[in-house]
Amino acid sequence: MTVTTDTVLWEPPADIRETSRIGRYLSWLEAERGLVFADYAALWEWSVTDLTGFWQSIWDYFEVVAHDPPEAVLGDATMPGARWFPGATLNYAENLLRMPGRADDETVVHAYSQSREPVRLTARQLRDEVRRVRAGLKARGVGKGDRVAAYAPNIPETYVLMLATASLGAIFSSCAPEFGARSVIDRWSQIEPKVLVATDGYRYGDKAISRKAEISEIAKAIPSIEHVITIGYLEDGGTWDELTGDDPLAFEPVPFDHPLYVLYSSGTTGLPKPIVHGHGGILLEHLKTLALHHDLGPDDRFFWFTTTGWMMWNFLVSGPLVGSSVVLFDGNPGWPDLSALWDLVDTAGITYFGTSAPFLMACRKAGLTPRKRLKGVGSTGAPLPAEGFAWVYEAVGSDLQLLSLSGGTDVCTGFVGGAPLLPVRAGVIAGRILGARVEAYDPAGKPVIGELGELVITAPMPSMPVGFWGDTDGSRYREAYFDVFPGVWRHGDWITIAEDGSCVITGRSDATLNRGGVRLGTAEFYSVVESLPEVIDSLVVHLDKPDDPNGELLLFVVLTEGTELDDALRGRIARELRAALSPRHVPDAAYQVRALPHTLSGKKLEVPVKRILTGTPVESAAAKGALANPESLTAFADLAAKRE
Repeated sequence: MTVTTDTVLWEPPADIRETSRIGRYLSWLEAERGLVFADYAALWEWSVTDLTGFWQSIWDYFEVVAHDPPEAVLGDATMPGARWFPGATLNYAENLLRMPGRADDETVVHAYSQSREPVRLTARQLRDEVRRVRAGLKARGVGKGDRVAAYAPNIPETYVLMLATASLGAIFSSCAPEFGARSVIDRWSQIEPKVLVATDGYRYGDKAISRKAEISEIAKAIPSIEHVITIGYLEDGGTWDELTGDDPLAFEPVPFDHPLYVLYSSGTTGLPKPIVHGHGGILLEHLKTLALHHDLGPDDRFFWFTTTGWMMWNFLVSGPLVGSSVVLFDGNPGWPDLSALWDLVDTAGITYFGTSAPFLMACRKAGLTPRKRLKGVGSTGAPLPAEGFAWVYEAVGSDLQLLSLSGGTDVCTGFVGGAPLLPVRAGVIAGRILGARVEAYDPAGKPVIGELGELVITAPMPSMPVGFWGDTDGSRYREAYFDVFPGVWRHGDWITIAEDGSCVITGRSDATLNRGGVRLGTAEFYSVVESLPEVIDSLVVHLDKPDDPNGELLLFVVLTEGTELDDALRGRIARELRAALSPRHVPDAAYQVRALPHTLSGKKLEVPVKRILTGTPVESAAAKGALANPESLTAFADLAAKRE
């Protein structure tokens, strides 16, 4: 199949309004509110202009359980600092453990792992595990506002711990066990947890990795930790079962914006930002996105490949809010080969398969044809190129809905993505998500359509952070999102929004390639270079030169074993870029390196490389604890020294 950007690959069926959750929501809006919308564009427009009407409808439609009703929907709409549902008290865990549409004896958690046999929990078992662990935390003095930290993978215990913590009004934070001790200490020393729950280790493919030394180092470095509870995951044993008690399951009513959990920015320089998310904002945001955009409900088994160090874990485990079962997986997604996760579709009965764009592109490159009966495939983490879309429809299934979405840890959701009412077009994100007023701004702060601009959000969303932990005057929060366009959230991505609301994200605005005044996004660049069979990974940076308006474009590639970057391959890369993109995209120099820097959640890091190449010492250019492979920076420091 030859596709170009914009080729239509899937169209909503004629009966989509009868068969989808967003269709039923539209019928409810007509019956209950007298509101009729001709199409998705009209619904979106209403959702971002009548914020009170829209978010009240989400509250009512999904029958949010509250202890005290709100006095208003939006007390103050000013950003930063918008006040949502003032006066309301509720609890995220209480709403999730309702599991609408699910009987007590139905399995709602299916957990698969390379460290142990599968684990399944019914709705009754999940509630009982949460009750037990909640009682154990309470017996150790954990109450409203205390912090509980999990150094644990994507397994049922981590999920149960998060819900038990939330039920007490305490605050949860997780780090995946592949994080080194230093990066965990950098995160948790900021929030001072009272309890640490950790796995003794894990298996990644066929490798056993102990974490006992790291647990000891973390506990020693953070004096606030009063209790360390271990899960015997790599070996038998541990004290997890001692986290128990006879107290009944109960839920602490907390204000709408009471902290639920703390997530962390990649934090490539300085300490990672501790982003505080609230009970109510996450509850409403995930109800809306999971049901109305991903079309998930009680008949679904929802999977997303993620670790507990990425916000997609928090998104995944909200599945039962809308009645879905969740499928958890812990291990190496490429072991014994790239078919492992696709095989899980059949083993676990997955109906919705979520992953990252780089994983889909790797499967395409490996020539996989998994052919699965899936309702939906979700892709995030990086822009998915047109050929990635085409591969999904050729190799996975022709009648599924591919939903490419982009958002962030900052809002713990997507703000651009798909919906059952919108067609899927190659290389294009179908639309802006309901309730997210996403616009593209030119440098003067004016909205533009059909041209590249800064991705901004011009109206508040309930899941915008409550704040950053310890940022008492809000200055770090303002500086992170509101310092460029006052009162408007600037996200840091380049976006082009078409007349019909569909959009294309072309990379981080702080990693822009600016050749002679023309801004080039990095995403399309990587799509071309990494389509070459010899190239495993690539990274491009643009350096300004005082005597040259075009500056200097440098390309770094990781190649397959035994391949050298010779003149022939350099020439082929140049020809591909010139033909697919433009002569401006041809690099001035290309270098072969053994590895490129990535964050712990797998994102490429152009900015630290750019800093090192312009003279910043390695230790100042990036916080090594935020990197999956800090040793990869050495090659760039060596090159900077040579270039001088």
